Amino acid sequence: MADTTDTNAEIAALKREIVELSGLSLATGVLLTQLLQKIVSREMSPQNAATQIVTNAREAIEGFTSQVEVDPAMKKRALEAVKQYEDQIRSVLPI
Repeated sequence: MADTTDTNAEIAALKREIVELSGLSLATGVLLTQLLQKIVSREMSPQNAATQIVTNAREAIEGFTSQVEVDPAMKKRALEAVKQYEDQIRSVLPI
């Protein structure tokens, strides 16, 4: 019986941790998007600045994942996140 109680307590603790990390991730994403939108909008060519930022991010992810063994799902999610940020940044830029 003690093992079940310990397991349930561990699961509950992990669920709380996931919720906390999800909240931190959301706040970080929102703040990062706001900062990037502000920075890029001040450039002479905002679309080119956005392209440079996301290209550098993709290259950094590719470089990191080629040097260190990572779960392919992590790399895939990181590249998806870059695309998500790119879409959010470009959504407020003049065409």
